Amino acid sequence: MATGNISESNLTPYQDTLKPRIGLATMFRLGLFQMGLGIMSLLTLGVINRVMIEELKVPALIAAGAISMHQFVSPTRIWFGQMSDSKPLFGNHRTGYVWIGSALFTTISFIAVQVVWQLGSSLEATGWSPTTYFWAGVLALAFSIYGVALSASSTPFAALLVDVSDEDNRPKLVSIVWSMLMVGIIVGAIVSSGLLKQISLDTPIEQLQASVNRLFLIVPAIVLVLTGIATVGVEKKYSRFGTRSNSSNRDDQIGLSQALRVLTASRQTGIFFTFLLVMSISLFMQDAVMEPYGGEVFGMAISETTQLNAFFGMGTLIGIASTGFLVVPRLGKQNTTKLGCVCAAVCLGLIIMAGFTEKPEMLMGSLLLYGLASGIITTGAISLMLDLTAAETAGTFIGAWGLAQAIARGLSTVSGGAVLDLGRFLFGIPVLSYSLVFATQAVGMILAVVLLRRVNIHEFRENAKDAIAAVMAGELD
Repeated sequence: MATGNISESNLTPYQDTLKPRIGLATMFRLGLFQMGLGIMSLLTLGVINRVMIEELKVPALIAAGAISMHQFVSPTRIWFGQMSDSKPLFGNHRTGYVWIGSALFTTISFIAVQVVWQLGSSLEATGWSPTTYFWAGVLALAFSIYGVALSASSTPFAALLVDVSDEDNRPKLVSIVWSMLMVGIIVGAIVSSGLLKQISLDTPIEQLQASVNRLFLIVPAIVLVLTGIATVGVEKKYSRFGTRSNSSNRDDQIGLSQALRVLTASRQTGIFFTFLLVMSISLFMQDAVMEPYGGEVFGMAISETTQLNAFFGMGTLIGIASTGFLVVPRLGKQNTTKLGCVCAAVCLGLIIMAGFTEKPEMLMGSLLLYGLASGIITTGAISLMLDLTAAETAGTFIGAWGLAQAIARGLSTVSGGAVLDLGRFLFGIPVLSYSLVFATQAVGMILAVVLLRRVNIHEFRENAKDAIAAVMAGELD
């Protein structure tokens, strides 16, 4: 492994401690990057989706399909992770990639919204003509580039968290950084709502365009500044990468096909892999349709529908913060995850009921509870994931779990748009069309519980080591 200093690879673990330990203030500073990612997710899945589906009347499948492209390019995460390991930028292994990726995805976000206006204009003028399809394709390409830039920054950042922490303080760092992601969603909702406050349901498209453009100039610029504050100087001062890494004990050079074989070598990891896909798709199908739901069924303005993310984010934050202390110790990891899935299914029923009452307050309350259920699921599922990760190939397992979830998020966004369009075709009544999306999610959550019952950690620990060793040995033949 190229580290720029051959003698570094011979340093002892004791010498590794010569680097200062990361403090609480620096942990929160690093969390500012994740906070920025939360804010950016609000722009793509809280503003652009609403504008396309509700104001510009783009079919939900087309809108969701274009947006989801940033998730479908997530396999590039593996490549950027390996690049940051082997090829330093600006004298550091991680920080340079984080900066370049952040500069790109904040810039691309503004370009993407300009393409949205071209798509809407073409759709209004010529319907689904070749020109309109062209702009839809350009939008999908823009979100693909956005996803690649996101991978280029977020994966090296995750690796940086490992580099600067030790086993005893890493859980605290991860907890703080993950919580800051939820804080970013809440802050993004508040800021976006404030900047779009003057927009009503009957606002002329020109005024809407000017306000949204301003939002996509100001907020990404803030996110870029947060990235700099979060990361400048941290790697140089705290990173233990040079003393921990050597080419003989790494599994990050394993290719994608081998990673999949490692994952499916044990029956239990295959079952959990399937559970993770079903659970993630079911949990996030509403991402692309919730804001249009608020606009079309409840008559909420854009500034009001962006606030829906704040309720979901607050619920998730409370769920993540409390579950590890209050629920997991009493119920265990597996039963905690089951509880979260069942609660999510119930909350989706409440979201459906809110549509028939047309009361925004009930929708907000239901989303708060749904976020709480999401936090319970997240905590339980991550804990289970770590139990179902073999130490011999930890990097491969963690990378593959993350890849599975990212692909599932992309599929969930597309599925939400497709089911909404199907509902419109079958029923023609907005509340029933959206209810079909939420009902599908609830069924998926129950299916996830059924799959989770088949997960047996004891069986995994007994059989996985031999199965993985056989795969690895086969690769060497």
